[in-house]
Amino acid sequence: MAAILLDVEGVLHVSWELVPGASVAVAQLRDAGHRLRFVTNNTTRARKDLAFELQRIGIDLEEDELQTTPIAAARALAGRRVLALTMPRIIDDLKGIELVGDSSDAVLIGGADESFATNQVFSYMNLARAFAELEAGADLFCLHRNRWWETARGPLLDTGAFVAGLEYAAGTEATLIGKPSPLFFKAALDALDADAERSWMIGDDLEVDIDGAQKSGLKGVLVRTGKFRQEALDASPIHPDGVLDSIAELPEWLDRREDWN
Repeated sequence: MAAILLDVEGVLHVSWELVPGASVAVAQLRDAGHRLRFVTNNTTRARKDLAFELQRIGIDLEEDELQTTPIAAARALAGRRVLALTMPRIIDDLKGIELVGDSSDAVLIGGADESFATNQVFSYMNLARAFAELEAGADLFCLHRNRWWETARGPLLDTGAFVAGLEYAAGTEATLIGKPSPLFFKAALDALDADAERSWMIGDDLEVDIDGAQKSGLKGVLVRTGKFRQEALDASPIHPDGVLDSIAELPEWLDRREDWN
């Protein structure tokens, strides 16, 4: 059976409204024997809270099936002094990192959400403080560098803009921890004991999900939910291995294919 990595936001839900057929599709994939890993660049909630919310809206998963970027950051930055511009709710997932307000050796940029907290975390003063740490020699890390994400209110600016601004101002380059980092995909495959060439990534983002997965050796399936835009697909040099209306079509679509056996 296939190993399948499922993006969360835009594939399973949009602003916590379940994509029609998503919960049934996950159950069908499990019944067919496929190995599932839920992968997300969400950086605004702790993993346990994300798992609870997904269970609440009807997605069958265990907490340890969910791979998040804060958990990956905790491993990558363990023992280091870190100035973290992140949502307060993910602090519990950063265990092992020494969180400091100055004299850091790393700056970590998290993600935005739809709450007022985003305005506080990414205030001018906090971004200027991060810039000062980078100027003093700290390394720059980001949980992701997404440009925007889809909400029930429409597209909202994400923290890729802040990352790019700090890179430009400090003359540095951020180390990416989440998708589309090859290390993130490798960690997901290792958790499933799966080979890349026999694995699928299902996502709504051409660059982060599909291109990132294909460059790591996986096949990528784009869904027409979440942040999908037909005009972006038409103009893109990225060619998904499949395009589906939603995850609801995935179980039957996989059953008809033979190139992953």
